[in-house]
Formats: sequence, C-alpha cells, structure tokens
Amino acid sequence: MFGRKSTFVSAPPRRGPRDGFSETVIRVVEEIGPAVIGIRRTSRARDLYDGAGSGVIISPDGYALTNNHVVRGAGRIEGVLNDGSVTTAEIVGTDPDTDLALLRLNGRMHASAELGDSDALKVGELAIAIGNPLGLQATVTAGVISALRRTLRGESGRLIEDVIQTDAALNPGNSGGALVDGDGAVVGINTAIIGGAQGLCFAVPSNTAKLVIPELMRDGRVSRGWFGIAGQTQELSRALARRVGLDVGSGVLVAAVNSGGPAEAAGLRVGDVVLKLDGLSTPSVDAVHKVLTRDKIGRKVALDVLRDGVIVKLNLQVTERPDERRRA
Repeated sequence: MFGRKSTFVSAPPRRGPRDGFSETVIRVVEEIGPAVIGIRRTSRARDLYDGAGSGVIISPDGYALTNNHVVRGAGRIEGVLNDGSVTTAEIVGTDPDTDLALLRLNGRMHASAELGDSDALKVGELAIAIGNPLGLQATVTAGVISALRRTLRGESGRLIEDVIQTDAALNPGNSGGALVDGDGAVVGINTAIIGGAQGLCFAVPSNTAKLVIPELMRDGRVSRGWFGIAGQTQELSRALARRVGLDVGSGVLVAAVNSGGPAEAAGLRVGDVVLKLDGLSTPSVDAVHKVLTRDKIGRKVALDVLRDGVIVKLNLQVTERPDERRRA
C-alpha cells in the first residue's frame, strides 16, 4: 500500500471574470462600506452598553445618519468605524416622525457616502444593504427593490411616507445602515423588519432624509404644523356624502379640542368632522398630518367641517406643533 502513488485532486483554476452581478456588488461595497459604521450606546441611567445599531456617514466632517430608535434615550454614543477604531459621537437632532437621527462623529476626513435620488428607483432593481446586524460589523446582503411608496407607522404615530420595501436581508442591528443602489448611492436608511416574515424589510427613502437633514442641523428637530385637536377617522354614509356633495367617504371626527389651541380659536367643536384643510381633502388623520407641513406654520388656512349635517367653513391659524406628538 505504501508503494502506490498518492493522487491529490487540486482545485480547478479560477474561471474567467466574475459575473456582472458579483462585480457590481463588490464595487459598491468597496465604495460605500467604509462609510457605514456600527453604533453602540449606553443608557442615561447606567453607563453600560444597552443597545447597538448601524449608521452611515454622509460628510467627511463626520455627520452621520441613523434611526431615531437606535439612539433614543441614549446617555453616551460611540461610532465603530470600518477599520475597527472607535470614536465618540453626539446627537445633532432627531425626528421620531421619520425615525431618523443625525449624529456628529469626532474627527475629520471620514469616509462618506452620497445620498442618491430615491424617487428614481424602480421596482426590481438591485438593492444592497450594509450594516452591523447582531454586532457583526460590515455585513453585506443583496436583493432587489421589492416595492415603492409603502407607508410605515413611525414612533410618534404618524405615517412615514414613500417607504422602500426590499428583500435584502435585515436583522436586529441593521437599523440605521445603508440601502445602496447599483451605482453606489445611498437610497435609503434601513429601519424595520416584520417579525415572523421573510424578505419584508423597509428603509426610509434618501429624499426624505434630504428634507429632514437641514432642519436637524439648524434646529435639532423638525417643525410641523398643528391645530390642536384629538381626532379619529370617521366613515360617512353614502347618502350623506351625496347630499352635501362630498367626493370622499370619510373625514376626521373631532374627539377633543385643546384649550387655547388654534382649533378652539377657529370655533371648531367636538363632534365636527373635518373634511378639508387648506382646500385638500382629509379623509383620515394621516391625511391631516400630511397637510400640516412646516410651510403651513403661521398661515391662516380654510377649514371645511361637517356640523349637524351641514358644511361649515372656518378660518384656522396653524401654529407650530408642541411636543405632544400624537395630537393632530
């Protein structure tokens, strides 16, 4: 047996160039990977690490985007850079309504990524997620854009509009990381998965982030309009809608009016149903929130309400929303 020649099977030589898909993913990861960071935080009560997530650096001077829920209630925040080094970070501003937060990392000349145009996305195109799931730094998954213009309920109760759905696998810790297109542009900030489901993952679009970032830099928060009611969506009978000439079958029932608020000053009453705000139909509470943007603050707008079966027109002065975030 020892006189026989041993035969070893060697691995076949590498075949030709990698396929186009692999080449694209590799290129994107090499470009954007250094800008994606791990985030770890301590609680305010105890200086012990109690949470982790991901972030993406968007400027060489250290501004980084992540999710609001990643840093909410944090005492101390650290960024773990792509090379494994750790730097401290501070919160510049947060916006629970879009689940976005802006951080500033210490140091300069950070690797950074460019925010792309999420409105230009097409269903079916390549989507690459980069983050730190379960503490595993610089993890890459790939899939496609599964759907566009989804809505997702934010922490404040408001809907986040135009959310991107992808099947690029996400896990706890991916929150705040980058969703990147095939050109290497960050088109979303990964924010949520649906427990018990496979391939249902969501990202806040980059164009939403572009709108939020300037206000977070300037004020540390995003200002939105408010008129001082608590309301709920109210279906209207077809007969009633036809009789008063409505083109929608629901409105917002006023359940409470804040004392001293704009709605009280305008003469709004409990039991009224808000049908239009500034000429736009309001078939739901979410529709009211969508109208109450920053540009409405300080303006007087028309308010159409249904009262005792009759449409009444009021004028309402929109003010800036206070911290009671669940009110309309």
